[in-house]
Amino acid sequence: MATRSVIRFATREEGQSFNEHPNAIHAQFYAHWDGYPSHRGVEVAESILHGHKVEGWEIDYLDTRRDDLEYIYYVWQAPGKTTWISIFERINWSESNPFECIFVGEPTKLIDKYKPFTTEEG
Repeated sequence: MATRSVIRFATREEGQSFNEHPNAIHAQFYAHWDGYPSHRGVEVAESILHGHKVEGWEIDYLDTRRDDLEYIYYVWQAPGKTTWISIFERINWSESNPFECIFVGEPTKLIDKYKPFTTEEG
């Protein structure tokens, strides 16, 4: 089953809360699979921090709004400021505003919270 998501890029502006959807975005990418935070969120954060290659995203029109999303990611950036990420999860498929903010923070905090723990076997 697909876990659909969009990744949107917005400018950090004075007075704009990271736990609310911004009025304007500058780029939008659609991902049909693996949209959950422990995959897509970690992938976005690691790309920002370490330049890791991102695969499986499609460029989307800015005004495209999809009814089948489970997650919306916002990457907040501005020159001279740290990058922050917000994650919104669909909590109700029947409401007019079905998304709830489940994470706001810098990429390192997202990785700390959502990256799956792995153990080495020797």
